[in-house]
Amino acid sequence: MAKTLAAIDCGTNSTRLLIVERTGHREYKTLHREAQITRLGEGTDRTQELGTEAMDRVLATLIDFAGKIKDHDVSEIKFVATSAVRDARNRDIFLMAAEEVTTIKPEILDGSDEARFTFLGATNSISSTGPSLVIDIGGGSTEFAFGDGELEFSHSADIGCVRISERFIANDPPLPEELSAAQSLIDLHLDDVLMDIPSIQSTTNIYGVAGTISATSMIEQGLSDYNFDSVHGHIMSKQDIEEVFRLLATDNREGRLSNPGMEEGRVDVIVGGLCILAQIMRKLEFEQIQVSESDILDGLILSQMK
Repeated sequence: MAKTLAAIDCGTNSTRLLIVERTGHREYKTLHREAQITRLGEGTDRTQELGTEAMDRVLATLIDFAGKIKDHDVSEIKFVATSAVRDARNRDIFLMAAEEVTTIKPEILDGSDEARFTFLGATNSISSTGPSLVIDIGGGSTEFAFGDGELEFSHSADIGCVRISERFIANDPPLPEELSAAQSLIDLHLDDVLMDIPSIQSTTNIYGVAGTISATSMIEQGLSDYNFDSVHGHIMSKQDIEEVFRLLATDNREGRLSNPGMEEGRVDVIVGGLCILAQIMRKLEFEQIQVSESDILDGLILSQMK
C-alpha cells in the first residue's frame, strides 16, 4: 500500500498544507495542496507578539487541515512554523494551541533550516546544471539558499512582505519616500547576503518561491485563475518585474485588486514584497528569475523519504 505523507507550513502571511502519495525514491504524487492567507504575523514586527485574532485565524485553518489529513489517512506528518512564531515572545501559547487542534507538535525552524528545506523542494522539481540560488520571499523573512546539488550557503534576512509593508507603507498608494526608505533597508540586508554568499552572483540558475513571486508571475502573465503549469517554471525578466512593481506601487488598493491574479489577502502586502524582489534583481544584477511552485512544503515531504 502506498504511503501518504503530509507537511504543514505555518508562515507569517499564510498557512499551507501539502498531502502526497509516495510513488518512488524522492518521487510523489500530489493529492492535495492548499494555502490560506491567515496573516499570523500581523503586527508582530511592532509588538513582538502574536495577536489573538491572528492566532484564531490560523487555528481555524489548522482544524480544517487536520480533517483533510485524517480523510487522506496520512501516515507521516511534518509541521513547521517560521519567522512570525520564532520572533514572537508569546509563541508557546500558539504552539500549545496548534498542537491541541492538530495533535501534531509544531517545530520552529530557524532561518538556516527554512532555507535548507526550501532549497531541497525547489531544486528537486526543476532540472538544471551548475550552482543554483533559491530565493524565498516570505511574510517576515527572505531566505537565500545557494548550492550545486546540495545546499552550500544560506542567509536569512529579516525582510518579508508583511514586515516591510507594516514598517514602511502607511499611504495608499505608497509615497515615493516610503518606498525609498524600504529599499534602503533592503539594500543593507542584501549587503549581508553578499558577504555570507560571496559566489551568489556567479549563478544563472535563480529560482523564486512563495506568494510574492507567484502573484507577480500571475499578474505579469494576466492569469485570472491560478494554473500550476503556467506559473511553475515561468521565467520573468528584471524588466517584467519592474513593470509589475510600477503598476502596483502607483495604484491604490482597489486598483491593485483589479489586476488578474491579485488575491484579496495579498493586496495589502504585495508592494512590500515587490520592493524586496525588485531590489534583489537590481542589487545582485540578476537579469531573470524562474518561478518554482515547489518550495518548503516539498522539501519537508522529501525529508520524510528516508
